[in-house]
Amino acid sequence: MERITVLLADDHMIVREGIRALLEAEDDIEVVGEAETGRQAIQLVKRLRPAVVLMDIAMPLLNGLEATRRILKAVPATRVLILSAHGDDEYIRQVVLLGAAGYLIKETSADLLSRAIREVQKGNTFFSPSIANRLHSLSLELPDGRGAIKKKTTALSSREAEVLQLIAEGQANKQVARELGISVKTVEKHRQHLMSKLDLHDTAGLTRYAIAAGIIESPVQVTII
Repeated sequence: MERITVLLADDHMIVREGIRALLEAEDDIEVVGEAETGRQAIQLVKRLRPAVVLMDIAMPLLNGLEATRRILKAVPATRVLILSAHGDDEYIRQVVLLGAAGYLIKETSADLLSRAIREVQKGNTFFSPSIANRLHSLSLELPDGRGAIKKKTTALSSREAEVLQLIAEGQANKQVARELGISVKTVEKHRQHLMSKLDLHDTAGLTRYAIAAGIIESPVQVTII
């Protein structure tokens, strides 16, 4: 029996270990790799060519949405199945428009997760019941599971979204330049262009936009007693 090859993309090791343990109990599913950033996920997909990628949305350096877009463009045969703790409407909208094969909430049972992997590997789509029930109210068409992009999901280019995420994560221009392999002057140009394009005037505004667009997660507020 040919196994369904799966790549796990999540920045939390304990989550990856838990999912791997669940999937290894299935005779027809094999975990072939793990990624902790969106950029690493892209690299591994190009090298390993898994049938399915289980992709978290909120990951450092390159978020799961942008990673999904690039994976579907670079390796169309790979199916991307979003597995996230968040089910916000904006996330759902972007995932569907990107052409991901499905969207599961992390509270999903092991049986439903395995079933979803089998369905998307066949070329079908699969959504958690709570997500599926909201698709109609969002007036969205289901994707074809093969990376078909119905329309633009954002006014930003791929590079602009990448720069925006790093800025919103608190990285200085020099850090962004080093991470992306570009000059500080180029980063400054991207920053100014982003502010002009989005009609924003400071880093705080860019960060708020990144959170609202699902590019990064909203920071958790911790109260110390």
